[in-house]
Amino acid sequence: MLLAGDTFDSATPSPQVLRQALAAMRDETDVIWWLLPGNHDNMRNAEPVWETIRADAPGNVHALLDTAPVELEAGVSLLPCPVPVRSAGRDLTEGLPQVETPEDALRIGLAHGGVVDFSESGERIPPDRDSTAGLDYLALGDWHGRLKVSARTHYAGTPEQDQFKHDARGACLAVAIPGRNGEPEVREIETGSFLWRDLGLMLHEGEDAAAALEALLPASDRRNTLIRIKAEGWASLAEHAALRGTVARHAPEFAHLDLQADRLGTLHSIADLDEIDHAGAMRLAAQQLMMEAGDPAIREEDRAIAAAALNRLYAYAKEASK
Repeated sequence: MLLAGDTFDSATPSPQVLRQALAAMRDETDVIWWLLPGNHDNMRNAEPVWETIRADAPGNVHALLDTAPVELEAGVSLLPCPVPVRSAGRDLTEGLPQVETPEDALRIGLAHGGVVDFSESGERIPPDRDSTAGLDYLALGDWHGRLKVSARTHYAGTPEQDQFKHDARGACLAVAIPGRNGEPEVREIETGSFLWRDLGLMLHEGEDAAAALEALLPASDRRNTLIRIKAEGWASLAEHAALRGTVARHAPEFAHLDLQADRLGTLHSIADLDEIDHAGAMRLAAQQLMMEAGDPAIREEDRAIAAAALNRLYAYAKEASK
């Protein structure tokens, strides 16, 4: 089992986290674990972690703290690229083409970093590193989502997702290499319990917003699903209120359910104001908010604030009338 960095999300995991992780790996007696330092648990900042692992790890757990090739078994060489500091400023796989291994041995690279360098720091791993280094497979860590770079280079992502980004449960990869220069067979094994999903909800004038939202929500496994709904288009004050009411009704069934309606425009009408109040201070406030929400002479940000306030006023008024 190759762990391509960031086994620990912090350079200072608690003793409980560290010891229980090692115990969990120890208990899998038929698995040999190979742990690579990543940017979060790099060798400098997480030095006490790696010292503890080196001193106290069970026999089936190995820390890869240098770039020397490791013989996993006869005819299989692992070429590790541990992360020395959080930002190394260079491509840590650049030395792989020069690493010598026995003739005809499988060459498996294990590294941590991105194939895209957004900071222009020079840390980018070339997407053709597998071919320039003569690798039969390159296992990469750092990106939290599953990504195939090439037939021989893959990110497995994280075993459990932790943000709205990849729209899939966490997984690991089972890789079978038929032989030297043979194309690997890569199979995903789902490991994550929680599913994080970003869902778009486009609404049109006259559409039943609550019904549209109901149709969008999954029917099963709600307790393990986190959903963020991004509503767009147009809806009346009543439909805005119906949307919020539907979310509030279903939210306890989900691990998380959130509605983002800042891009959902509001269709105002005098009938809506009558729903709030026919006269008095609330009616005057509603009229003022409706006027500001539709006034092109004021800033868009202020119009959005006025529209949101009118929506909230309408919801309060409807709730009070029940």
